[in-house]
Amino acid sequence: MLLSCQGVDKRKPFTSVSVTDVYEDSVSIRAIELMGESLAFAGSNGIFGSMDLNTHKVRTNIQKYDSITPEFRAVGHTSTDFFMLSVATPALLYKTGDQGRMELVYKEEGEHVFYDSLKFFNDSDGIAVGDSFEGCLSILTTDDGGNNWSKLTCDELPKALEGEGAFAASNTNVEIQADKVWIATTGGRLYHSTNKGRTWTIQDTPIEGSEPTQGIYSLDFYNEEIGVAIGGDYTQPDGKKGNKAITLDGGHTWNLIADGLEPGYKSCIQFVPKSEGKEIVALGFTGISYSSDQGKTWSALSQEPFYTLRFVNDSVAYAAGKNRISRLVFK
Repeated sequence: MLLSCQGVDKRKPFTSVSVTDVYEDSVSIRAIELMGESLAFAGSNGIFGSMDLNTHKVRTNIQKYDSITPEFRAVGHTSTDFFMLSVATPALLYKTGDQGRMELVYKEEGEHVFYDSLKFFNDSDGIAVGDSFEGCLSILTTDDGGNNWSKLTCDELPKALEGEGAFAASNTNVEIQADKVWIATTGGRLYHSTNKGRTWTIQDTPIEGSEPTQGIYSLDFYNEEIGVAIGGDYTQPDGKKGNKAITLDGGHTWNLIADGLEPGYKSCIQFVPKSEGKEIVALGFTGISYSSDQGKTWSALSQEPFYTLRFVNDSVAYAAGKNRISRLVFK
């Protein structure tokens, strides 16, 4: 009886975060992925690698294509393979190959080619997203574990807004829950599919996207119903109007949160694990912000600049940015 009346201890909101650099080099890193006991990453100057989460030992390599040194801003993985995708032309998509070398599995050339993000549903199905071309977003899909990729035609996709694309800011403008996928765009819209990208609809949000540097930079879903999106304008990072929103019904309706209040521009947003969709961390080159009430109110925990973030558990995360990867401990 006494035990049944005690209830469960509630989580206490974070009030601070400690930042410890665990990797430093001359590389801009906007894409990281947790793979078991490792953190995989790829960035500028063709640099890619992995870090052991227990020892923080880092192994790196440089990927070149002929005389080109690609810049990678998107990575993904299955249970067996690591993938990385370069921006600009030629778009180069690599997967783990034989004897530890990366194997080129997709290449695309063209003046308007620019890919932004990459993610897998499972060990077979994956998706990659790029800016619009000839009236629709560039979307690649695979159903054989990433060995072969095909590009959807504009007949299979909603019509893009003029100049609509996506931001290659943190590899978090694509979010997957089960067979559902959401893609955030510069126009403040979401492309949504319930069947792994075979058919698509548009979900509108109130996030401002009228200027080329505005739109949704990042989104995350805690489950199939609760999602959050953030953006702004990186050229005017103090702007706080129309830059963050939440959905409680799978993206069918979105409402602005903390409108006109902090935080301003951020490049990455993530729910805190095991927080029932209440706790959120957002970061960018403007620092790290935190909410414990689904984004209604926020506190600035650190001015440390980063591009992207992934949680290992409900209090430890890894963040990457200019010239570094860091371990973050929230308390």
